[in-house]
Amino acid sequence: MTETRDLTALAAERDRIRAAHLRPAGERPASTARGLHHTALISSDVERTVRFVQDVLGFPLTELVENRDYPGSSHFFFDIGHGNLLAYFDFPGLDLGPYAEVLGGLHHMAISVEPERWQELVRRLTDAGVPHEVHSGVSVYFRDPDGARIELIADPLGEMYGSTVL
Repeated sequence: MTETRDLTALAAERDRIRAAHLRPAGERPASTARGLHHTALISSDVERTVRFVQDVLGFPLTELVENRDYPGSSHFFFDIGHGNLLAYFDFPGLDLGPYAEVLGGLHHMAISVEPERWQELVRRLTDAGVPHEVHSGVSVYFRDPDGARIELIADPLGEMYGSTVL
C-alpha cells in the first residue's frame, strides 16, 4: 500500500490548531461538565459481559435495570472509580451485527488503574485467555467480549506517558 499522507503537512496543521485553540492551563475557563457519568457500550450477552467486566477486570456491577428506551433491553453499570461508570446495553431481538470501528464510532476507551493493579490486570487477562497487547509498559489494549477496544493505563488521571494532558 502506498503512503499518501504528507506527515509534514499534518504536523503543521496540528501545530496551527494548537496555536489557535489551546490556551495555557492558567487561562482556560472552567469546564461546564462535572465529569463522565458513564460510557455505554453494547453487549450481545449480559451475563458474559458481567463475568468479563466484574470477574476479569474487577469493576463491580452496581446496577442492572431495564433500558427505558427499548423495552426488554438491559442497561447495566460497573464502577470504574472516582464516581465514573462503564455501562452496557443489550438489544434482544435486534440484529446489530459484530462490533465495527467506524468514523464517528468508538476507537477505544482508556481506564486509569493504579500501577500495582495494572500488573495484576494484565495477568488476569492472560489467565483468562484474553488476547491483549502491552505498550510502553503502562498500557494494555484488549477487546471486550463483543469486540469494543479497551485500554487499561497505569498513568494517573490527567497524565499520559509522562506528559500532563489536563
